[in-house]
Amino acid sequence: MKEQTVWITGASSGIGWALAQAYNRAGAFVIISARRTSLLHDLRKSLSFPEHCLILPLDLEQHHQSEQWVKDALHGTGKIDILINNGGVGHLGSVQTMDLQVEKKIMDVNLWGAVALTKAVLPHMIRNNKGQIWTVASILGYFGSPRLAAYAASKFSIVGYFESLQYEMKNTDIHIGLLSPGFINTNVTLSSLGPQGEPIGKNSIAQENGMHPTELARIFLKKATRNNPPKQVFIGGYETFSVLFKRLTPSLFFFVYGKLTDITRKKKS
Repeated sequence: MKEQTVWITGASSGIGWALAQAYNRAGAFVIISARRTSLLHDLRKSLSFPEHCLILPLDLEQHHQSEQWVKDALHGTGKIDILINNGGVGHLGSVQTMDLQVEKKIMDVNLWGAVALTKAVLPHMIRNNKGQIWTVASILGYFGSPRLAAYAASKFSIVGYFESLQYEMKNTDIHIGLLSPGFINTNVTLSSLGPQGEPIGKNSIAQENGMHPTELARIFLKKATRNNPPKQVFIGGYETFSVLFKRLTPSLFFFVYGKLTDITRKKKS
């Protein structure tokens, strides 16, 4: 990864934090972005090569600023070899209780933030005729889940949008990839938004028992740095097989997953 410049959004914690450390340790210059500048400074201090890092705070909800963000990112090394659209926000609440403006925020950050940044970076990569753009989806980009409708919708949209872009870029040297994690031990649920936009402040058992982000980063780099990297990467535990389960037997999946989510809700209540 030496002489490679990697831009990672949502780098202030979890998957983004782990990916920044892994790429930096492998020799890449990393551009780290998130809303919370203080956490980005903490991340830079923890890097193996902190001098090979540019802090670029941004709020993906303000994605109309994406072209300016790209100009600012190019101040680092003058190029962007890899973009990882990892920034996002979750929520927890039923369709009936979630405020529409909160659901719009989920789509603005998760989908349109990634789309706008990609559209702003793509011309730079096309001029250089090389690059990688990875976008973090989720296994929930392949099936719905109760109380996570807007989040699932944002991830479904990411899968559809970036699969479409894969076709458009298939005759170029620009790789478009999708990373769909399963249960990863991050604070994504802890910082998710409730029905009125308030942080729920409670993590899920599934997240707490999930794979550590550093393990995900290790596996991902091994796959992403191949000469011919895959277009879709699923990383996690047994739960990643649910995507294939849904695809092969959708009716049975609906029955089984419905029962599992009913059991989970009863335990919480």
